[in-house]
Order: sequence, then structure tokens, then C-alpha cells
Amino acid sequence: MFTAKQIDRYADILIWGLTTARKKKFKKNDLVLIRFHHPALLLAEVLYDKLLRMGLTPVHRMETTPAMEHSYYQNATPAQLTVRFPGDKELFENLNGYIFLHAPESITHLRDIDPARIGKVAVARKYLRDILDAREEKGLFGWTLCSLPTEEQARHARLPLKDYTRQIVSACFLNKKSPVAQWQQIYRDAIAIKKWLKSLRIQSLRVESASMDLEVSLGEKRKWVGLSGHNLPSFELFTSPDWRGTQGVYFADQPSFRSGNYVEGVRLEFKNGSVVKATAQTGEAFVKKQLAMDPGARRLGEFSLTDKRFSKINAFMANTLYDENYGGRFGNCHVAVGSSYSDAFDGDPAKLTPEIKKSLGFNSSALHWDLVNTEKKRVTATATGGKPVVIYENGKFLY
Repeated sequence: MFTAKQIDRYADILIWGLTTARKKKFKKNDLVLIRFHHPALLLAEVLYDKLLRMGLTPVHRMETTPAMEHSYYQNATPAQLTVRFPGDKELFENLNGYIFLHAPESITHLRDIDPARIGKVAVARKYLRDILDAREEKGLFGWTLCSLPTEEQARHARLPLKDYTRQIVSACFLNKKSPVAQWQQIYRDAIAIKKWLKSLRIQSLRVESASMDLEVSLGEKRKWVGLSGHNLPSFELFTSPDWRGTQGVYFADQPSFRSGNYVEGVRLEFKNGSVVKATAQTGEAFVKKQLAMDPGARRLGEFSLTDKRFSKINAFMANTLYDENYGGRFGNCHVAVGSSYSDAFDGDPAKLTPEIKKSLGFNSSALHWDLVNTEKKRVTATATGGKPVVIYENGKFLY
């Protein structure tokens, strides 16, 4: 898998991501949660040591095994599915940082579980995400995550483990002497693109490809975000649009694994901001149950574009973190149905109350599901009082 040097470099860029993502600087003894799957134990140990040496206080939590997770969703009573575990609220209310090391030993073990049971757990635990969102808005919390290669992911991506690992090494610049310096340069390049997008004063976007024609309303007080340190790797620039202005057809030509289910060829038809028709070549019943999770699950929470000049990812990875950052020949566009990001608010996020979010068309949901399109496409922006201008074509921003 990784060499000791690559593990050390991975830990370094994760710490860069964590400190970059947080709006305020970390203070001595701040709490940082490290959550990890068992195959990521070595990286967790290296991170634990580095955080201690920084004067931070790491808290570690290993994820449940596939067998334990399957047992829970299959056998738990309604009360057990919605239980609030003692200590969770107190921990989350005091967390200053969070790093997740994604290294699943199975991604299909929940395929026979009723999606409604999975959705019930997501809704019941949404309060924890709300706590962290509120802390992040105040600059008290930052987070990042990464993925490590596993046989399971490589098998579903139909890649040898060696090639799968090579994709991760290349995407995160772990083959470079100073990966952090590489990320700092891309970070600066992304700032330039975001400034350009802001100068256009975009009111709406139209995305056209062979399989879709989607119109998205950007909404008031919005900004483009991305390459903020949150996800490693991350090459996307995205925003959370006003869900009420979504019209037309979106198509995800890239497959997706979610909650143990394989989905392919998802087609969503939007009218007056909500999905009115959903089909899929594979996994259609699962898609429909996900969209029925709560009222916001049928609405748009994110719109994103990835420039192929940044991303080194050129293969399907059976991993949303990588697939939503696909570079390849034509870059990618992806949307997320479900919850929006308060980061996209062009103002003080701490003042973004639930009432203001609702009035501005920021969506709320327990679901956030990224669906990716890698087709050749054109994205046209219409500015406030201006003429349409093509901002993205053939996988690149035209700035």
C-alpha cells in the first residue's frame, strides 16, 4: 500500500487541510476527533502523534466493522435506531477539529437493508451535524477527510490495488517531496478562479451535455467555495444554490455506491425546485427511497465543477471523495440532492439563522448525496442584467 514516507506526507497534508479549513487558529489543548476505519490505523497513529506534538488533544474513534454495522441496521429496534448515545452531544459541543480516515473493508454490506431504516438513523443523528455546522460558522471548528486504498474499493472500481493506490498517491501529491507546497499552489489558483466567478455577478447557470439540460438559480448572497482544506483531495469549486430555481434534467453518468447500494444512470427531472421524476438504470428503488427521506431530500443542496487541469484523477474509484473530483478528459460537474453548505453564504455564517437560510433558499435535509456527470459539457452563466457567458467548457473554467 503506502510507504512510511507517504503515510507521513499524508498526515502532513491532512494537518494542512485541517488548519486551512478552520477560520480561526487552533489553540493549545483544542480537541480534535480522529475517526477511522481499521485499515487506516497506521495513519491514525501517525496523526495522533503529530497532533499531540502540536499541543492539540486528539480523541480517537474507530468505526464499526461491516458485520457490526449490518447487525445494527438489521436488528436494532426503532428505539435503538434513533437513540442519542450518552456523551455524543457533549463531545460535539466541545470539538474544535475533526479528521476522518475513510478506508472501508466493505461498501456493499448494507445492500439488503431497507433504505428507510438507514434514513431513520441519518435523520435521528442530524442534530450532531447541526452542532458542528454551528460551531464551524463561528470559526470554532474545522474538519478534513481523506481516503486510503482497500481491496474492496479497488475491486468495485475494477482496478488492481496497485493502480488504485497509484491514483491516490498522484491525486494527493504523495509522490512529491513537498505535497503541502503543491496544495498551497492549487489553493492560490482556486482563489483566483473564485474571484473571477464573483466578479461575473452570476444570477443563474445552465448546464448542457448529451444527456442533460439543467438550469440552476444561484440565489442571493451566494459565493463559490472549494479547495478550502476540507476534503483531500479536493479540486472542485462549488456553491449551494437557491433550490427553488432548479429546473430541467440532470443525469449522473458515473456510478455511485451509497449505504451499501450500487446505483447507476440516475436521471432526475426538476420542476419548481424539486425532483418530480427519478429513474435509474440500476438501483432505481433505492434512489426513490433516498429522495423520500425527508422534504429536503428532493431538492438541490450543491452545484459543483471540477477543472481537469487541477485533478489528476482519471479513473472511477467507487469512492465519492475521488469520483466527485474526477478530472479525466472533460472534468466533471456534480450536484448533491439534500443539505446545503452554509459556507456558500456570502456574509457572516454565524448570522445565518434557520429562518434566514429558509428565506434565501438554502436547503435542509438529513441527506447529502453527490451525483456526478463526466460528459463533455458547456456551462453558461447569466449575470444580473447581463448577457450569457460561457464559464466552463471541455473540462476547464474559461477565466
